[in-house]
Amino acid sequence: MSTLTRARCRLRAHPFALDAALAAGVLVCMLAGSFVDPHGPDGITWELRAPDPLSLVLMTLGAAALAFRRRAPRRVLALAGGASVVESVTGDPRAPVAMCAVVALYTVASTTDRPTTWRIGLLTTTVLTGTAMIAGPLPWYAQENLAIFAWTGIGATAGDAVRSRRAFVRAIRERAERAERTREEEARRRVAEERLRIARDLHDVVAHHIALINVQAGVAAHVMDRRPDQAKEALAHVREASRSALGELRATVGLLRQSGDPEAPTEPAPGLDRLDELAGTFRSAGLRVEVARADQGTVLPAAVDLAAYRIVQEALTNVRKHAGDAAKAEVSVVRVGPHIEITVLDDGTGDDQDGAPGDGPGGGHGLLGMRERVAALRGTLTTGPRYGGGFRVHAILPVETRTSAQDGL
Repeated sequence: MSTLTRARCRLRAHPFALDAALAAGVLVCMLAGSFVDPHGPDGITWELRAPDPLSLVLMTLGAAALAFRRRAPRRVLALAGGASVVESVTGDPRAPVAMCAVVALYTVASTTDRPTTWRIGLLTTTVLTGTAMIAGPLPWYAQENLAIFAWTGIGATAGDAVRSRRAFVRAIRERAERAERTREEEARRRVAEERLRIARDLHDVVAHHIALINVQAGVAAHVMDRRPDQAKEALAHVREASRSALGELRATVGLLRQSGDPEAPTEPAPGLDRLDELAGTFRSAGLRVEVARADQGTVLPAAVDLAAYRIVQEALTNVRKHAGDAAKAEVSVVRVGPHIEITVLDDGTGDDQDGAPGDGPGGGHGLLGMRERVAALRGTLTTGPRYGGGFRVHAILPVETRTSAQDGL
């Protein structure tokens, strides 16, 4: 920090001391001007003279008032203006008492609004100049009278300019602070959205694979003594499901690693290209699943592709958990104009799926996670029981998200 900056900081911390110093400087200037007589017997000559006692009192009174100009600017202006009026009427030659009125007018203009500045400035200029021209000993057109008019106008204009600059700087600072707050809020919002997305992925992965492991482990325990071959096959499915779960968990948790952590897995996120594989895992768990596709090889954005896969995964997991052992599931993927429609139907007779249809207090998070995924992509999701039994999950997702559409421009 430079010496000048430190000095400014100290002065701002003690405004009364600064005003007192300014008042002392104005008093010195008025005293120096009062000892000079510009009207000699031979025209304009400069001669030393002794100021009148009343002029000295008025100058001291006006200068002392300036020490309080920040606390009561209008009262200080009234006092300084009154002293200038008295000096204009009684002084011959006059002392420059109007200097303190100019400083006071500058203070008022710099601390108030523009209309008030114009009103007070016009009133002050009119009163001081008019009094000097009409009631003073000099002719009305004397240079001293015109100087009062000029200096009061300059004081009001300079104060208004300073006030405008302060307001401009304040507006820029507020705008910068508001932009900073907006950036912080946006960062927090993005962090919350990312946390929610990772939570959804973890829920989908864990719920799906744990449900399969639970089913296969139950099968293995049931047939272990009578049909060991089938038990071994069920345990193999358990091992495969656990391996797949660990792989997806590793990929999801890898998103949370910092730059210095070990390299995260580079395996792409699952999508509809793995739909048959997904259906196969449920078939191996004993659920009858039929898949029908009419999307004509549509290439989906990564976010839409992942959301479609997770919706089917969660819906089938709910069917396996809630629809009963004899339930059958039907999965259809259809391209309809600018949208891709995913439908999962079942004919089960079990309890409501994952708290469906409303995800009440006792329900799980599966349907809630579906809704959040679809809402994030500006799609629609419809869930509810079917007439005659069973449950229906129907999602409509845009083929092109806003981001991918902008990237193609």
